[in-house]
Amino acid sequence: MNLGLGCVCRPVSWPFGSVLDSRNCVFALTLLTLLMQVVVEANSWWSLAMNPMLIPEAYIIGAQPLCSQLVGLSQGQKKLCQLYQDHMQYIGEGAKTGIRECQYQFRHRRWNCSTVDNSSVFGRVMQIGSRETAFTYAISAAGVVNAVSRACREGELSSCGCSRAARPKDLPRDWLWGGCGDNLNYGYRFSKEFVDAREREKSYPKGSFDSARLLMNLHNNEAGRRTVSDLAHVSCKCHGVSGSCSLKTCWLQLADFRKVGDALKEKYDSGASMKLNTRGKLVQIHSKFNAPTSHDLVYIEPSPDYCLRNQSTGSLGTVGRLCNKTSEGMDGCELMCCGRGYDQFKAQIVERCHCKFHWCCYVKCKRCTKIVDQFVCK
Repeated sequence: MNLGLGCVCRPVSWPFGSVLDSRNCVFALTLLTLLMQVVVEANSWWSLAMNPMLIPEAYIIGAQPLCSQLVGLSQGQKKLCQLYQDHMQYIGEGAKTGIRECQYQFRHRRWNCSTVDNSSVFGRVMQIGSRETAFTYAISAAGVVNAVSRACREGELSSCGCSRAARPKDLPRDWLWGGCGDNLNYGYRFSKEFVDAREREKSYPKGSFDSARLLMNLHNNEAGRRTVSDLAHVSCKCHGVSGSCSLKTCWLQLADFRKVGDALKEKYDSGASMKLNTRGKLVQIHSKFNAPTSHDLVYIEPSPDYCLRNQSTGSLGTVGRLCNKTSEGMDGCELMCCGRGYDQFKAQIVERCHCKFHWCCYVKCKRCTKIVDQFVCK
């Protein structure tokens, strides 16, 4: 790949000039190489959620050229793309589902899961091994399980179909186990293979910060997947004359993704602070607490306060954010604005009103305008 950046070493006439010029050239090339590595690391498979190429027709025309063009994929992920080109649309949908849920769960927090570009998606804030990063990795891995499992059920993928999960032991004998359930087993395995590929390809010195971050990412990916699995449930449909429900057909069904988000948000609030031990394993810093399980979230660095814009941490700050004057929670003006104060202004909003039910069967509403007070952080 020609970036148009050449380094030509030419000797000069003054003493030691050629040696110094060569050293400068080597330094420049080394700096360029490191810069390129940082840019590559900043990109993420999350960009599949933002990529306008993600339309079904795009994957029919030659898988390899397209997979090599997708931003943010590691080498292992590109190989999986070539083997499972029809899956890529649903990986993108899973990432988008995870991002939307993240934004919902953190809508009243200083860090509100904002996306900053189409390649790194969340920006430099993900380079910090914080609670927020832990949640983001977990919810996005969970999103892929959710999307792929349901795509299998709907017959959208060539390599999987309806769930083949074993019949639950506590299901009554006269109830049928069948139907077409979400293929959780396949979605779980494929998510693990694809999402974890980037981390599995890396190799860092034992005991280094990078090795701790790798272990943290893998742990939180797994916690996200397990949360989807834990919340999956048996769903049944009645059969019989006049709804007598003399017979039931049951199948495995994933929970609504909002429940997954709620569960992971609770795990975020109780996340465990970790460090590397002498054997290169993550251990809890505060030993008086119960050790985290594979279902819990872990982090290795404290979170920035996210109060002010900071380019080095990737914080966007809270200047201009709406806040709730009467709340004492994180969405309250005191906490959201970090003590800087807030401005008050009048805003015009339009909402549904005077709704009436019409037979049969719809609700018709009018649209009403009203003026409300809103508060914005200074």
